[in-house]
Amino acid sequence: MDIVRRNSVTVTGDPHGPTVVLAHGFGCDQNMWRLTVPALAEDHRVVLFDYVGSGRSDVSAFSPERYSSLDGYARDVVEVCEALDLREAVFVGHSVSAMIGVLAADMAPDRIGALVMIAPSPRYIDDDGYRGGFSAEDIDELLGSLESNYLGWSAAMAPVIMGNAERPELGDELTNSFCATDPDMARVFARTTFLSDSRDDLKNVRVPTLVLDCTHDVIAPREVGAFVHEAIPGSTLVTLDATGHCPHLSAPEATNEALRTFLAGLR
Repeated sequence: MDIVRRNSVTVTGDPHGPTVVLAHGFGCDQNMWRLTVPALAEDHRVVLFDYVGSGRSDVSAFSPERYSSLDGYARDVVEVCEALDLREAVFVGHSVSAMIGVLAADMAPDRIGALVMIAPSPRYIDDDGYRGGFSAEDIDELLGSLESNYLGWSAAMAPVIMGNAERPELGDELTNSFCATDPDMARVFARTTFLSDSRDDLKNVRVPTLVLDCTHDVIAPREVGAFVHEAIPGSTLVTLDATGHCPHLSAPEATNEALRTFLAGLR
């Protein structure tokens, strides 16, 4: 299969600059990076894509078996990198894509040379000595609601995830993005996301890593950002003065500044 078509790959920016790959989170697509791309495209080659089942991807390629684990999504990333013959790319992953990037970098270390994790969480469910932000009962209820009424769940949850209640247009945008996703495929991605536990994978990271968390994020509280930072030797943690789980939309200036500072340090 043509991977570029399968994942609706878009390449823009400076064709001779270092490559940055932007990877969206659950319920989103590459359009969510529209406020980030202009800040990078002047001196970077920027690669965007949609995971199979999201955005403008080829949904005929969707497999519940493949995408029932984060490894399946990581294989999407690796195959996109192989199709474009990327080397030492900087992978920028939002939310669950941060952990997908960890897996992809381990699968293909020659393809990914650095990681940026925006609002990452290696495990959403609380555990002994670990605060993920949700109890097991919370996640069961969340998944049950999503599976019984996906559109209703989207309308209720997207504004909570986005935060910034005084800017309802942001919550509306995320709601529309969720609702544009095929419900059956979204259910698979949601279960894979919210039941994942990638904590042990963090010790395998061997590339420069930037962790970006937010001052207020109901999905990935600051304790989670601190955990990820401490688990990855040599990583940098920057807390953005931002509310919600999507700072690249709600606080693009601060997010872009942190990104560009990190990228400049890699040169």
